[in-house]
Amino acid sequence: MITLEHVYLLAGLFFAAVAALSARDRDHRKRLGNTIFWSLLSANFLFGSHLGDFANGLIVLGLVALGGSGAIGRSAPTTTTPMERQASAARYGNALFLPALLVPLVTVLGTLTLRHAVVLGRPLVDAAQVTLISLAFGVIAGLCWAITWLRPPALAPIEEGRRLVDSIGWAAILPQLLAALGVIFTQAGVGRAVGELATRFIPLDRPIEAVAAYCIGMALFTFVMGNAFAAFPVMTAAIGLPVIVREFGGSPAIMSAIGMLAGFCGTLCTPMAANFNIVPAALLDLPNRNAVIAAQMPTAIPLLLGNIVLMYVLVFRFHS
Repeated sequence: MITLEHVYLLAGLFFAAVAALSARDRDHRKRLGNTIFWSLLSANFLFGSHLGDFANGLIVLGLVALGGSGAIGRSAPTTTTPMERQASAARYGNALFLPALLVPLVTVLGTLTLRHAVVLGRPLVDAAQVTLISLAFGVIAGLCWAITWLRPPALAPIEEGRRLVDSIGWAAILPQLLAALGVIFTQAGVGRAVGELATRFIPLDRPIEAVAAYCIGMALFTFVMGNAFAAFPVMTAAIGLPVIVREFGGSPAIMSAIGMLAGFCGTLCTPMAANFNIVPAALLDLPNRNAVIAAQMPTAIPLLLGNIVLMYVLVFRFHS
């Protein structure tokens, strides 16, 4: 059966290749830092399930130290020449996007069809992780199509991958760190603590006050954690379930749906949501690293107010 461990193996091998190419890049002034950084991340993917919490913790601390100290930097690997890329673009035009579009297509099809697939009487994939496994299939399919069709130099796909991850830098691991932080917050009972503080210092005697506190709290926690999915269990345990649902009889489904939208308003405003707000600026070489956030904030604030009004209008009207 194909499990998430196989996806980790695939990612680990990629980062190991990036580390090896970084080590041999004598023109890169920060090649040592990059080599160690991607080697540690590779080890985490390849062996993390067998190393134990302490060893994985040391790896994380090493990654943070390297990223925070500026020991890693961009690379400029030689793959194809600018003239070759221009000629390829002129020849194939927008069809060059087809391998990339194959990735989401295979992901969706795999999610819909592989969940119940059986081979020799055994499940083909782990049903609990079918989407991530399908995404890995999509990446492999897109890569194979691009290589077969365009016939680039042998190392070009990995070198281009190295160029991209080096451009992203430390932000590449931020989603993993924030997801882990969300689990830690949940296990540590942060939701209960926030709920006690909220009920002690914030007036929640009326439904509108509870709704406003929940939506604003979702946006603020998402701003801090960079991930609305990590903020959701904290704020729902603190205010959503005990106050909006149990005390005032609100619909948990409507509260959850609009609450997530409120959280995404925080996503629009925070550099912690690196994959949305920092990575595009890095890949596009924008002079202002926060340019994406600056463009999104005028939308985020009225959208948050709209979500508060929408939840107040709907959550108590439709009881589940």
